[in-house]
Amino acid sequence: MYSEPIKIAILAMGGEGGGVLADWVVDLGEENGWFAQTTSVPGVAQRTGATIYYVELFPGAGAPDARPPVLAQAPMPGDVDVVLASELMEAGRAVQRGLVTPDRTTLVTSSHRVYSITEKSALGDGRVDSDVLLRQTRRAARRFVSFDMAEAAERAGSVVSAVLFGALSGAGVLPFSRRQFEEAIERGGVGVKQSLQAFATGHDHAQDTRSESAGRPTVRARGEEGAARPPAAAAPAAVQPAPKHPKVAALVNRAQGYPEPVREIVVAGIRRLVDYQDPDYAGLYLDRLEALAGAPGGDHTGLLREAARHLALWMSYEDTIRVADLKIRGSRFERVRDEVRAGDAQVLDIAEFMHPRIEEICETLPAGLGRWLARPHAVHRLVAHFTREGRVVKTSSLRGYLLLYVLARWGRWRRTTLRYALETGRIETWLRHLKAAAAVNPLLALEVAKCQTLVKGYSDTHARGLRNYEVLMTVLDRDARVMAPATLRDLRDAALADEHGRRLRDSLARHGFSTEGLFS
Repeated sequence: MYSEPIKIAILAMGGEGGGVLADWVVDLGEENGWFAQTTSVPGVAQRTGATIYYVELFPGAGAPDARPPVLAQAPMPGDVDVVLASELMEAGRAVQRGLVTPDRTTLVTSSHRVYSITEKSALGDGRVDSDVLLRQTRRAARRFVSFDMAEAAERAGSVVSAVLFGALSGAGVLPFSRRQFEEAIERGGVGVKQSLQAFATGHDHAQDTRSESAGRPTVRARGEEGAARPPAAAAPAAVQPAPKHPKVAALVNRAQGYPEPVREIVVAGIRRLVDYQDPDYAGLYLDRLEALAGAPGGDHTGLLREAARHLALWMSYEDTIRVADLKIRGSRFERVRDEVRAGDAQVLDIAEFMHPRIEEICETLPAGLGRWLARPHAVHRLVAHFTREGRVVKTSSLRGYLLLYVLARWGRWRRTTLRYALETGRIETWLRHLKAAAAVNPLLALEVAKCQTLVKGYSDTHARGLRNYEVLMTVLDRDARVMAPATLRDLRDAALADEHGRRLRDSLARHGFSTEGLFS
């Protein structure tokens, strides 16, 4: 006998069928004699917060003279029986909000990750460790079901919500049979075959579980960390095809002289820079790397590996030309069409929101013209006026595509642009810092190489990271001979933790470095 409703919270991003899942649960209850109610609270955006669908079920709707109960419209911390999360970070958000409790809640979540805006926009590697998320969410729940539901949905040609619905059935936390669950999908009448196939996968995964020997029962799915699984042979390393272009082949042959841990990175850097610009540009990459390797202390394997990686990243900086080139590639159109599951006969519109600043416009022009436009005068103010607001460019239209195509083709003359001149100067200065630090201590030079992590992206992200990077290089110039590698690492971590420089300022003061003139 139920004295309280069954309370279910569903956290799903846009396009994952969270609303359909909530409707299935409501239909499941109502068709089997239960009162049911659903509400939803939309997130700010797809990756700054998922929509939370909340469902309450209460028995007795079919009884004579049944009185409708008063049901809540939103989940409350510590008062939720089942949480369904379409992605692992959303499960973590549910735990953070207090919706998941170890004495009550069954948590069903997909283990795949879709990186959030904050993870992508971090100055360094802002990704949350998925293994840590799994451990924390498992510890927070009374019962736990988790596996890669996105992959299961992809195989079935369906969406994550159908797999979640199947896992909810297999977990056995609702008083309904598998057939009653399936009938709810059939009554929906849309994509029934694919949804039932995805449902079956989710149901079977959730049932194939075992109880932990810990104090509380836990549902664990196949393929999850710690579950029994047959030993698997190590996957063979991917073999890159030999380059057909003679210039590229010659560059790859030059890379064979590096030690094995370095060679893989160098070859990847060559391929990246050929794609970014041309073989001559990749040749410049090798020239710079070989000059470092020939300097005193520069042949340290760890230093060379990090320098090779970060040099390739820096030389393929994200300017407006690069952004335009990536947005009009055929592979991108195919990926978007695949992600939204658009059929061949469907018309797909792709709208890009672009907001170039006056600085990006100046940097895309030839160096002399760009420097002139960057100075304060009437033309500068006129151009700046038209860049205050962004604009939407439809790359799926002929006009929008041609606009970005012309900009991408300007990449042939990238070496004449102001941005190229600026980045070349910064890269050469960084390489001089590496050589000077390597002569003192190769491990210090290794930390200097990693400071390039601060310089990433474009627009405001690039400007903030570059500012913090230049502060570190100024401090290094002043105190290279007395600075320990661990100290520079701590300063770099502080710069990565706070894009505005407050943490870096505090860290400099803690280590006894003067901040005079650094943040003005």
